[in-house]
Amino acid sequence: MLGVEQDDIWNRNLVSKTILVTGAAGFIGRHVAAAYAMRGMRVVGIGRGDLIDWAQYGLSEWHRVEITLENLTKYAGTPDVIVHCAGGSSVGISMQQPYLDFIQTAQSMAQVLEFMRLYAPQAKLIYPSSAAVYGQTAHLPISENEPLRPISPYGVYKKIAEDLCRLYSEQYNISIAIIRLFSIYGPGLRKQLLWDACLKFSTGERKFFGTGSEIRDWLHVNDVVELIIVAAAHASSKCPVVNGGMGVGITVRDILMQLSACFEQAKKLEFSGKSRAGDPIGYQADISLAQSWGWEPQIDLGKGLNDYAKWFKRIET
Repeated sequence: MLGVEQDDIWNRNLVSKTILVTGAAGFIGRHVAAAYAMRGMRVVGIGRGDLIDWAQYGLSEWHRVEITLENLTKYAGTPDVIVHCAGGSSVGISMQQPYLDFIQTAQSMAQVLEFMRLYAPQAKLIYPSSAAVYGQTAHLPISENEPLRPISPYGVYKKIAEDLCRLYSEQYNISIAIIRLFSIYGPGLRKQLLWDACLKFSTGERKFFGTGSEIRDWLHVNDVVELIIVAAAHASSKCPVVNGGMGVGITVRDILMQLSACFEQAKKLEFSGKSRAGDPIGYQADISLAQSWGWEPQIDLGKGLNDYAKWFKRIET
């Protein structure tokens, strides 16, 4: 394990290096690109999606192509760090289109690893995986040693991607670090629970799917980015894995009540009482390993929710 002083040396040495961000048009990818660019690094983005204003995210290059070995060979150059943000992004979509999710998650990871093996063995790979690999767990908080029993195509494919990372790190001496992200949020996210809730609260609707007692662990995207940057100093052929969360579990009902207060609508919420297929009942991260790297989440959930609501109101006016 690197000490804090060694972490600082690694991060200082990143200046003038090249960072490749796959999925740079996505929510986390955009924030990762901007954060590295602010630190003086050259950032190359590759992936699907429209990113017309790509330069504002600090990208030196943007290539709107699929993540394939051919395209990586053509556009990636010789990166020092690869942050592989490309892949499936929703349990719901994976349930509806499982094969597409397999291609986007498991197959794209295989392409990135093969590119590294053949053309960039010196690079460090950071893989933002998902807590979905855990599936249903018997107790909270969840440590990295918890057995992996994913219950959705999304979680299964994330686990396959992790297995590929471990295979390549062990067999080909590739430096990798995996972060299992829990519930991520922040201004700019236009999907999932908080986005849907803001849409409903803005029209006075109070009905939600589920029971309201589901537990989630929310982490602001800015804290995610800082953990990704820290993880680069710890990537190795041992392929370390850490959880990325606040370390605090909160029920869906409670977080929606907090968010509704930002809309001055602190009224009774209604829930369908039905659980979604593929969604676990409870998630809360044990973040002690990430903390041992010198990382700590900085953004309070209350402030983060307020900032998210302000962003939503601004774009809706």
